[in-house]
Amino acid sequence: MSEKYKTVPHERPFRYEEGDLNVTRGCAWTGPGCHLGCGVIMYTDADGKFVKCEGDPEDPWTEGRLCMRCLDAPEVTNHKERLLYPMKRDPRDRGKDIWERITWDEAYDLITEKFMDMKEKYGAESVIFAQGTGRDIAAYITRLAWSFGSPNYTGLLSGQACYLPRIAGMAATTGAPWIPDAAQQFPERYDHPDYEVPEVMFIWGNYPLKSNIEGFYGHWVIDLMKRGMKIVTVDPKVTWLATKSELHLRVRPGTDAALALGMMNVIIEEDLYDHEFVEKWCYGFEELRARAAEFPVEKVAEITWVPADKIVAAARILGNAANSTLQWGVAVDMTREAMPAGQAILALWEITGNMERPGGMIVAPEILPVAGGWGREILGPVQEEKRIGIKDYPLYNFGFAVSQPDETVRTMETGEPYEIHGAWLQTTNPIACMGADPQRLYKALNKLDFIVVVDLFKTPTIAALADVVLPAQTFAERNGIAFVSGAQRGSTINKVTSVGETKSDMEINLELGRRWNPEAWPWDNVDDMFTDMLKPTDMSFEELQEVAPAYQPIEYYRYEKGMLRPDGEPGFNTPTGRIELWSNFYSRAGLDPLPYFEEPEPGPGSTPDLMEEYPLVMTSGARFWGMFHSEHRQIERMRHYRPWPLMEIHPETAEKYGIRDGDWVWMEGPLGRAKRKAKLTPVMDRRMVSCDHGWWFPEGDPEKFYDVFDLNINNTLPWIPGKSGFGSNYKSSICKIYKVEEGE
Repeated sequence: MSEKYKTVPHERPFRYEEGDLNVTRGCAWTGPGCHLGCGVIMYTDADGKFVKCEGDPEDPWTEGRLCMRCLDAPEVTNHKERLLYPMKRDPRDRGKDIWERITWDEAYDLITEKFMDMKEKYGAESVIFAQGTGRDIAAYITRLAWSFGSPNYTGLLSGQACYLPRIAGMAATTGAPWIPDAAQQFPERYDHPDYEVPEVMFIWGNYPLKSNIEGFYGHWVIDLMKRGMKIVTVDPKVTWLATKSELHLRVRPGTDAALALGMMNVIIEEDLYDHEFVEKWCYGFEELRARAAEFPVEKVAEITWVPADKIVAAARILGNAANSTLQWGVAVDMTREAMPAGQAILALWEITGNMERPGGMIVAPEILPVAGGWGREILGPVQEEKRIGIKDYPLYNFGFAVSQPDETVRTMETGEPYEIHGAWLQTTNPIACMGADPQRLYKALNKLDFIVVVDLFKTPTIAALADVVLPAQTFAERNGIAFVSGAQRGSTINKVTSVGETKSDMEINLELGRRWNPEAWPWDNVDDMFTDMLKPTDMSFEELQEVAPAYQPIEYYRYEKGMLRPDGEPGFNTPTGRIELWSNFYSRAGLDPLPYFEEPEPGPGSTPDLMEEYPLVMTSGARFWGMFHSEHRQIERMRHYRPWPLMEIHPETAEKYGIRDGDWVWMEGPLGRAKRKAKLTPVMDRRMVSCDHGWWFPEGDPEKFYDVFDLNINNTLPWIPGKSGFGSNYKSSICKIYKVEEGE
């Protein structure tokens, strides 16, 4: 192994026996479940059946802690409703539960025949390749798309409004993604001699105990609180962490940019910013000062619902802290103007000098840069120019090689600038989860000639649209590299069992890729492919399995040492070499180079004429224990803890509308409505409701698409991205509520 990497000595080997059970240590960074890549110990019996999953106490990130989704992984893997073999149906029978079992070779032959025919007749760009939540598929599906010749790799989420707005924004203004420093980059964790516990952490637009990204675990917040860290919570709901906070800012959904600019105004006017860092390492401070002056706290309090004294107090806590960090989430992305919102929030830590310092914000260390895809050079400039949306949204030319989702849907509908004829949908269930206005998305996809879906279970998207279904594997059934998002470390996903005729996502991609473009897929098997990807580490896949996790050594203040720029010069990887508070990238893309606030639409500040009919603010997407997006709905134990899609509402608001706890309720917005069960709770603001997302009933009729169009909260949301093409109002809308009548 290269001396560039460190590993943690393990008392137990990679594989061992315990009584009658075979035991394997590994990582859970794939379906089912979230983005994090928890350290797991998997037990299989003499027949090779996956019987138990536990947390790995030797994993430095998790120390044996594990949520119920991983603990219940054996039930998912062995579930009676798993897809176990490839299936097809006649495209004329879409929507009907009429399936024919086929072999893998038959499936590959049919897919290749159909895709190559579309490529020859209409061009490779006529096929889109879409994925859902991140995890570990992006590297392989991008290579599959680009080796086929299609530039249209995408996620069918309006404005790519999950994580990518923040990542793209950070890249455009600072040259790199930034993460909160919880010592996750060190094998020794909090005992590393250079580490300092943050004086205060702001938890903004995320509840990390239930949901997180950037490889950040919620229990790290508790670890740091035990070590003296204080927290400030920015969340419209009262949460357990909010009750432990120095301050709780109950912001109106979608107004985070205004709150950040108001805090910035206080920090600048009270001279609480870091003069030395700003003068030496920031660009455009005076312009930012002028923009922040447009947001006095009294105005911001009116916009955000946060009292002026709390805005001032939060600004002073941040400005006076010796060091501070930010743990933020998708609530920032899920507003239409997400880019300036993220720019405004991160600027608070930039002007206070909390960048690349212990206990502040750090540039995420990378072992293998695959976040922007793998194999982009295969595509070539001619096809690259055909990527949907790059002319309408120039920021999509910088960094992420994705087609703009809203324009992709419009292209499917209109045939402009060219017709779309096929779709490859992998690890995604868009008409139940990602897609705004799901009936519009369904109609657009249903126009296509041929659709392939890869998944673990039959979903509404499969029932409604798939012509061929390929059965994927859970993390217990396959090998893989698990670098995880955020501070990358080298872990491996390790196969311990096999169910039916399933294959891993990457095995499917490799086997099809070898048929379509063998030069781009030269490997005999997935383990050889992983070893090739691992060349920068000087380790084979098998070697990494034995020693994982592996860490790339990191130090602080890298901008002073020329470690953040490819030319080796001090500074940041931006046109000016500084953090750009005034962004040259945004200016070149025709966007406002400074952070700004724009009211969500519809909303109290943008459509006051609608508030009489739709008097409540609606937010959605808050995570809960047991399920992940639209997954786990058919898993009995998980469903037991969340049997129904809920709408959380304050008891006084419910009484006003004649609604009791447990009533079925329609939540209706200007675009459509969705059915929910009312859960009365005082944690909600009286002016709003919060609704679960991603719901469908697997026990329902597949020819009614498992009731998805009654239950999908996105019925109320339009396809409207921000000016940059990033961001959309998934978490900030308006609604009215009323009881479901008998028979509805």
